[in-house]
Amino acid sequence: MNLKQFAFAVTLLLSFQAFAADSPEDLSDLEIAHVAYVADLIDIQYAHIALALSTNPDVHEFAKTMIRDHEAVNEQALALLEKLGAEAQDNFLSQSLQKGAKEIVDELTSLRGDEFDKRYAENELSYHKAVNDLVGNTFIPNIENPEVKKLFEAGLEIFKAHEKHAEMMVKKLQ
Repeated sequence: MNLKQFAFAVTLLLSFQAFAADSPEDLSDLEIAHVAYVADLIDIQYAHIALALSTNPDVHEFAKTMIRDHEAVNEQALALLEKLGAEAQDNFLSQSLQKGAKEIVDELTSLRGDEFDKRYAENELSYHKAVNDLVGNTFIPNIENPEVKKLFEAGLEIFKAHEKHAEMMVKKLQ
């Protein structure tokens, strides 16, 4: 793990720890939904950058998978919110994720070639590990609505597969 990866991981963990310090049970299902929606949008953004900057077919395949799967989950989430007559609510954690993503976007867009591919794969691995941990250990246990919980459980299974795919990609690019 290089210094930039470490800094991103620390920033993400501090955001999540701040979340935990503010009592997870106090975060509503609609706030949790917004954090997840934002996390998906961020990963979609990273994938579009990969498609634009990488020439590696494996990176392109992974990026297309990220776009397809994260867009599908967000579409399901929006459909469920509409069915429930609700709207996701912005909060400090979704805002913190957006700020951290800006730094990663700036870094990724400054890289080219193998350096970009490696950094993109490493970021995807660390991002999925952190988000999967948050979803599995904090969000799902605190979601009250059974339909929302079911959506998060299904999404987590998909995103665990992404984490494994990212791990294989990191190893292949080393």
